[in-house]
Amino acid sequence: MFSLVFQNDDFLVIDKHPGISVHKDDNDQPLLSEVAKQTGDEKLYLIHRLDKMTSGLLLLGRHQQAASELSSMFADKTVKKFYLALSAKKPNKKQGTIIGDMTKSRRSMWKLLSTKTNPAVTQFFSTSGGEGKRLFLCKPYTGKTHQIRVALKSVGSSIMGDETYSGAGADRGYLHAFALRFNHGGEAFSFQQKPSIGNEWPELPEEWQTPDALNWPKLPHQK
Repeated sequence: MFSLVFQNDDFLVIDKHPGISVHKDDNDQPLLSEVAKQTGDEKLYLIHRLDKMTSGLLLLGRHQQAASELSSMFADKTVKKFYLALSAKKPNKKQGTIIGDMTKSRRSMWKLLSTKTNPAVTQFFSTSGGEGKRLFLCKPYTGKTHQIRVALKSVGSSIMGDETYSGAGADRGYLHAFALRFNHGGEAFSFQQKPSIGNEWPELPEEWQTPDALNWPKLPHQK
């Protein structure tokens, strides 16, 4: 289900495997139960969520105060998040910013609107992923449901293995929570985890190894 990346007195960081749900199913959270068994915690708190198909870095609080403080950071958008994605289709632009409100569509799908009342904001770079595929590095500034999946579909590059959004068939959904950066308790934390599951992942470009140092374009509201 996961591998343990880091732990201290306040929180854990795990690398969640693809195909594992973080949501409660019939009032049970098997992932959190499994992590707690390994770490000896009586209770763990989910700070943020990853879709079932998405692998990668997931932050879990070890007590209520830490969970409250960490959750507030996500709500205040002070946590920097970076994701990797792979598509079998080239985007209509190689890099850029995707901004728009999101609304529920049919079944469990969401769609991007041209309005910007409370928009999802995603920036991305892309490069060749080999054999006609395209590799993306995405930086979401908001945390909307299916945000990156919908954003990449909107530029013509549905994620491989993402059946909901008509992605090409694959051995998994190719979306991975690659890096997290945040401050907690007066200390700066930085975590990075390459995807370990999936036959299609290409090598990462050297400059993507330090995603925070890339020249991300300024957002319209930034000076």
